[in-house]
Amino acid sequence: MITTDKLKTVYKTLKDKFAYKGPMAAPRLVKIVINVGTGKRSRNDKEWNKLVADRLSKITGHKPSSTGAKQSIANFKTREGDVIGQVVTLRGKRMQAFIEKLLHIALPRTKDFRGIKRTAVDTMGNLSIGIKEHTIFPETSDEELKNVFGMAITIVTTAKSRDEATAFLEHLGVPFAKIDTKGKK
Repeated sequence: MITTDKLKTVYKTLKDKFAYKGPMAAPRLVKIVINVGTGKRSRNDKEWNKLVADRLSKITGHKPSSTGAKQSIANFKTREGDVIGQVVTLRGKRMQAFIEKLLHIALPRTKDFRGIKRTAVDTMGNLSIGIKEHTIFPETSDEELKNVFGMAITIVTTAKSRDEATAFLEHLGVPFAKIDTKGKK
C-alpha cells in the first residue's frame, strides 16, 4: 500500500518543521470512524437499517454496529433504545485500505470535487469529512439510486495541533483545497 510507505517517512519529512525528538513523536493514524444516521427514515421503513448496514459493510469490509437513542425525545418521535444510526470503527490494515480507497478512488469520483477544506481539521488534530452520497464508493451498486445516504468520516490522528495534523495529512495525500493568492479557499 502507498500509505504504508508514506507512514514510514513521516518523521523524516516533518522533523525539521515540528522539531520532533524521535520517530515516536511523529503523528500517526489511530482510527477511522464512519457514521451514518438513519433516524427519520428508519421509522417509516423497517428495512432501511438493514440496507444501510449491508452497504456500509460492503464499503468498509467490517460489520457496522447499530447505535441507539440515548433518551426519548417527543419532538423527534424517538424512544430510548430506538436504532438511529450505524457506525464502523476501522483500525490497522482495514483502516489503511479504507483511507487509500477514500483518497484515490472515492473522493475523485465526487461531483465537483475541489478538495477538502482545511477547516475540516479540528484543533485536536482530527479530520472530519461529510459525504452526501455513498455511491462514490465502487462497492455500491448504482442501480438503486433512490436508496442513497450520506456518511460522516472522522480520521483520528495523534497530532497535537491543527497545523501538525494538516501537514501530516498532506504528506499522506489528503487532497486539501488550494488557497488563492487572495486568501480565498
